[in-house]
Amino acid sequence: MSPTARSEPVDLLAFGAHPDDVEFGCGAVLAAESIHGGKVHIVVGSRGESATNGTPDERTAETEKAAAALGASLEFIDLGGDAHFEYTNARAIQLAGIIRRLKPRCVLAPTVGENQHPDHAVLGRMVRDAARLARYGGLAELKALQPHAVAQVLFYAVGAEGEPREVLPFFVDVSDGRVMSAWKTSMEAHASQMRTRNYLELQLARARYHGLRCGVDYAMALYAGDPLLVSRVSELPKAARKF
Repeated sequence: MSPTARSEPVDLLAFGAHPDDVEFGCGAVLAAESIHGGKVHIVVGSRGESATNGTPDERTAETEKAAAALGASLEFIDLGGDAHFEYTNARAIQLAGIIRRLKPRCVLAPTVGENQHPDHAVLGRMVRDAARLARYGGLAELKALQPHAVAQVLFYAVGAEGEPREVLPFFVDVSDGRVMSAWKTSMEAHASQMRTRNYLELQLARARYHGLRCGVDYAMALYAGDPLLVSRVSELPKAARKF
């Protein structure tokens, strides 16, 4: 799918700081949503300009191929350049405008812990705040767009270092063969990043570990930004603990 600014509403909106963040960190979640009929959109905040491997043009093409494998539409935005993200209110409002334009039910963003690539944490904080700003009808900069309240902001860890230790995750079962195939294809698209490290096997091993924790083949961990609300406790799904 072409990397253009989509205008129709989506079910799931995923933000990544760099090409490959979304695919490695939560790609199977996007694949599951798309395979089951959900509309998915990816927003990438840089083109990997500071990366050791791959040129911006190469990484843009890889991301387009990966998004197609996940069944997602894609757009790139400029948040200051790879390794140069800084939190500003203006950029949080820019992200809030995207949320208003696409009206997602759920938003995915990188976790906000500091012990990871700094762009990940900065983007996570900006997306978290953008979801709030998107609700405020009187915000002058976004008067042209209808306010929108998302149901949940959910955080994903690009790598194990980004998994918060103080927050219990919830897990998404991604064992379905179609989901795993789409996810693997999306990761394999980022061939430039495999030159010095086997990210595909690293992420599969992490998903396998989380799956074993839950009694399924593969699972991805997500972290809720706010408490979940149900009308009856009997509606809750089964717990992941298997012992």
